[in-house]
Amino acid sequence: MGILNKIFGADKEAKEEKQALPWQELTSVKQLNDIAKASSGKTQAIFKHSTRCGISRMVIKQFENNFNVTGDDVDLYYLDLLNHRDISSEISAKFQVFHESPQFIVIKNGKVVHHASHGAINPRVLDQLV
Repeated sequence: MGILNKIFGADKEAKEEKQALPWQELTSVKQLNDIAKASSGKTQAIFKHSTRCGISRMVIKQFENNFNVTGDDVDLYYLDLLNHRDISSEISAKFQVFHESPQFIVIKNGKVVHHASHGAINPRVLDQLV
């Protein structure tokens, strides 16, 4: 019966609960200067998410499931694009990246060292960048 339980999801073994990600909400343009400054000592990452987009929702869930870096290694920011389009525009100008959604941007020493959008977003890139 063990194999059938595994196939049909009735496996009673306790599964390790994944901790919630240390998201910090990005809600003001001023925070971008703070992020740039903080990036000289600690890797900073921004996830731009459109809450009405199915693809964006799928990508952020996949991101959360594959994220394995601690909050000690990276500051992780979440930007709700529908409520803060002005911040997204400022990110494009300040960090010289073209706006996309969803989008993942990694910043070190005030500069973007990685950015990706849609299916190319993979939090495992942080393993090499922190």
